[in-house]
Amino acid sequence: MFVLQQNQLLVKMSKILDNKKLQQIFSLIACFFIVMAVAINKEQRVLGIEIISETDSIVPAETVLEDGTIIINTKDIAKDIMGYGGRTPLEISIKSGVVTDVKVLDNSETPEFFDEITRSDLISGWIGLSPEDALKRQVDAVSGSTMSSDAVIGSFRRGVQYAMDENVQARVIDWNKFTSIDFICTLIVVLMGGIIPLFVKNKKYRMVQLILNVVVLGFWSGTFISYSLLVNYMANGINIMTSLIFVLLLIAAFIYPLFGKKSHYCTWMCPLGSMQELVGKYTDSRVKLSDKVVKFLKYFRTALWSALMLCMWMGVFFEWMDYELFVAFIFKQASLGIMIAAVCVVLLSAFINKPYCRFICPTGYLFDLSQKTK
Repeated sequence: MFVLQQNQLLVKMSKILDNKKLQQIFSLIACFFIVMAVAINKEQRVLGIEIISETDSIVPAETVLEDGTIIINTKDIAKDIMGYGGRTPLEISIKSGVVTDVKVLDNSETPEFFDEITRSDLISGWIGLSPEDALKRQVDAVSGSTMSSDAVIGSFRRGVQYAMDENVQARVIDWNKFTSIDFICTLIVVLMGGIIPLFVKNKKYRMVQLILNVVVLGFWSGTFISYSLLVNYMANGINIMTSLIFVLLLIAAFIYPLFGKKSHYCTWMCPLGSMQELVGKYTDSRVKLSDKVVKFLKYFRTALWSALMLCMWMGVFFEWMDYELFVAFIFKQASLGIMIAAVCVVLLSAFINKPYCRFICPTGYLFDLSQKTK
């Protein structure tokens, strides 16, 4: 009797292990912890919770200098406001009821993109205004750096609110961004890519979606998932309301596969993947790679991803995340090296099917890993 029960238990366990859905869930959980380890090493926090105490480096939110200048540091009072790479603290100087200076403090944003923000009139436009007028001033995000710009704007407003009344630290949402044309168009394209393919199988529609991904998600709004974004959300948490579009992309990337829609983000929403596919459709000069070459290149991709993860788990070389080829869409701020590499990949895709997606992309490899069933 005992042996029979034991055999039945083994059969049940075998069925559980053979359950592909459960295997996918385990894979997704494993990826969660992989990114968590990177977040801990890079930011020393997970979902906004400090893992390593920073008590020795606490900076007061308000400091008054001898000449009467009030210095507001938004490191703690705006710690829930996130840019693309993480928090964007500011140091705001107010003297005689006027904003006299705004300094950007150390942050995890990509330097090339963030420098564009500091060079724009976004920050300088607040200088010389009273806190009340500065709070009322409507400012537009810097093109191509929308998420980082919004974080700077939110951090500044939080600091000014603190200066006006130190008891006021409400998490104010800038509702104007939700009515902007770029937000609306980006949201529509994301919803199209996330919903319509579930019900419509049409080559003409697919062509339209690919073009919209490149034009709207790529060149216009710079909306895509990257390792930098994933680590930021893992380290600092995510505000569903202010990051609505990225939440939808993450659902397509990680949740859709649990319901049989594997690689939905990469196939239907990624602007770089869409561009490679579009270029490949307009050439007959396709190169057929041998099985041996394909196998080697896939091993290379695995080795590359493993090496990058090992470096970050050791606490070094986090900078590579700022230079994934997706950033080439934000060409005004992207470095020359990234632009050259992106052009080479796009040209190569005329001869080889989606070479970056299949043989290099670290973010795409993480997506694939989260969907594994064996």
